[in-house]
Amino acid sequence: MNIAVDVTEPRLTEIRVTDSEIVAYLLDGRTISVPLAWSWRLTGATPEQRRNYRILGDGQGIHWPDVDEDISVEGMLAGTPARRPVAE
Repeated sequence: MNIAVDVTEPRLTEIRVTDSEIVAYLLDGRTISVPLAWSWRLTGATPEQRRNYRILGDGQGIHWPDVDEDISVEGMLAGTPARRPVAE
């Protein structure tokens, strides 16, 4: 039995950052969210810095230039929080 599957990568169209979460609206109609605490850079950012973001590529992720943070849609779906740098 052959089954044809149309696999496309998840893409975001819009985001919203609140005091407690990052909400992503995906092209396929899904809405996903992760705790803001998953991003230590955004947790420490001002509301203005959180509002200053760019959607990367065709919607694969988000970049916040003021705090040098990048979050991918795949990372959000996989449940992968940002790692803090290891102090040497």
